[in-house]
Amino acid sequence: MLFNTIEFFIFFIIVYTLYLISNHKYQNRMLLVASYIFYGAWNWKFLSLILISTILDYFCGIIIYESNDVRRRKLFLFFSVAGNITILGFFKYFNFFVSNLQTLLNTFSISLQPHFIHIILPVGISFYTFQTMSYTIDIYYKKLEPTRKFFDFALFVAFFPQLVAGPIERAKNLLPQILAPRKLTLDKFREGIHLIFWGLFQKMFIADNLAKLVDPVFASGPPYIGTKVLLALYAFAFQIFCDFAGYSNIARGLAKCMGIELMVNFNLPYFATNPSDFWNRWHISLSSWLRDYLYIPLGGNRHGSISTYKNLALTMLLGGLWHGAAWTFIIWGIYQGTLLIVHRLVKDILNKIFSFQNLYVNKLWFLIRVIVFFQFVCIGWLIFRGQSVSQIIYMFYSIFSNFHFVKGIGLWQMFSSIIFFIALLLVVQVMQFLKDDLLILYRNNFILKSIVYFLMFYLILLFGVTHGKEFIYFQF
Repeated sequence: MLFNTIEFFIFFIIVYTLYLISNHKYQNRMLLVASYIFYGAWNWKFLSLILISTILDYFCGIIIYESNDVRRRKLFLFFSVAGNITILGFFKYFNFFVSNLQTLLNTFSISLQPHFIHIILPVGISFYTFQTMSYTIDIYYKKLEPTRKFFDFALFVAFFPQLVAGPIERAKNLLPQILAPRKLTLDKFREGIHLIFWGLFQKMFIADNLAKLVDPVFASGPPYIGTKVLLALYAFAFQIFCDFAGYSNIARGLAKCMGIELMVNFNLPYFATNPSDFWNRWHISLSSWLRDYLYIPLGGNRHGSISTYKNLALTMLLGGLWHGAAWTFIIWGIYQGTLLIVHRLVKDILNKIFSFQNLYVNKLWFLIRVIVFFQFVCIGWLIFRGQSVSQIIYMFYSIFSNFHFVKGIGLWQMFSSIIFFIALLLVVQVMQFLKDDLLILYRNNFILKSIVYFLMFYLILLFGVTHGKEFIYFQF
């Protein structure tokens, strides 16, 4: 069931009506049933995986909290983490590792035919396994007390607005809101509707239309025209942002209508001036999860530069692998780790060299850094979107060796289409950045807000993709 379909609209109207007429206890029970129906609409068999994660972490959390025996606490933390990683690893990485093992053995003239399994990747498995793991880890480190209300904990795991593509919520934020009665206000409802509408605009008008420009380029083979590849990369940068941020905005809006606050998952990432800044703005729930549960436990930056670089590289490598079982994602993770390491090496030098007293020069320098770093982000998106390592190499090479404007291949039409689809987004994002307020449009005066809403509505009506195209991050 997709947010951008009539079926979901009907589903949410029914759920929200029942929600408004129920007391707190029955709100939670109804939301749990609704969440299972929502997830089961993809494949009801995979509900068993959510139940396994829920039961495992519910009981492990209680045992860890009640035990004073260090070994027992570590043992049940191991059961929790290993259980979730095993589920995730089997469904997401089994065939990838078997295939690469077979290739490795063949290089040593060892011919084996391992058994491959036809595995369907459960939607959202990377999100809810990370969410439940963080629960038991926080209990182990005594940052959180477990709940003994099983059905409320089950709702924390399966809450349908953020179940299949995040944000990856922490129990310390979401669980108290589930356990306590929620106060519904007209302001929260209006703010929620704004986020839903903005998210649908990002998905249906911007992302899905840009996909029509991006997909044919990546579906083709070499030789590539570098100009077209670069335009496709810029289009994909905004496609993936609007697709994923659109989902997050809809999820936050749906939750807000029910009186629940989900974390902000995107904060103007293309205004970042360096890789560290970017990961503080992009997919914040994942980057903060990797920081808190992987990078810091590995030692963070506490044991010298070499150890810090090693920890950064390993964290981003695993962050790349989190996205999928493919060498392209592994290379993308290595690339992101390299950017972070290089930035740490040169940032002090750059800050000394490019230190300006003049306010306008500083603003110009900021703009230059944003534009330059955006190019590095787009190189990353080439690795991320590429269908194979060879395609990435051919496309990257074409940008420098075959970059020219050729009549008759639609470069101008492609460029003008990209500008048309992202123009309103850029205007709103500049407003958000200048005012440091992601809800600046919602908080603006009635006349301006109404004009933008009507424009968004008619752009969706006239040009929006209405057949319910899946969100990109469903595959992760």
